[in-house]
Amino acid sequence: MGKLSTHVLDTMHGVPANDVLIELYAVDENSRSLKASVRSNADGRCPGPLLEGEALQRGTYELVFHAGDYFAARGVALPEPRFVDKVSVCFGVAQADENYHVPLLVSPWAWSTYRGS
Repeated sequence: MGKLSTHVLDTMHGVPANDVLIELYAVDENSRSLKASVRSNADGRCPGPLLEGEALQRGTYELVFHAGDYFAARGVALPEPRFVDKVSVCFGVAQADENYHVPLLVSPWAWSTYRGS
């Protein structure tokens, strides 16, 4: 059985990003449906998989990381509007029996992701 997980790394401060709001949506041609809403812990991770087992289905998903709110809460001076605010990562799950780990490396000026295991 597969699972979907994530974590957030603050590359500006060189630390895991604690207390980032993360939303997971299932996406189809006409809509998106909220599947999970969690906050990252002190290690920048979610308390458990966002989806696992039969809940993880083949299809398209979107992770939304509220990075701008995280940096504002840390006292970082941000422009208005914020350059990086909500980071949206759309990705596909082709094999629901595999593990999908979608981490976010983020600063107020840039972000990146990759598929981990």
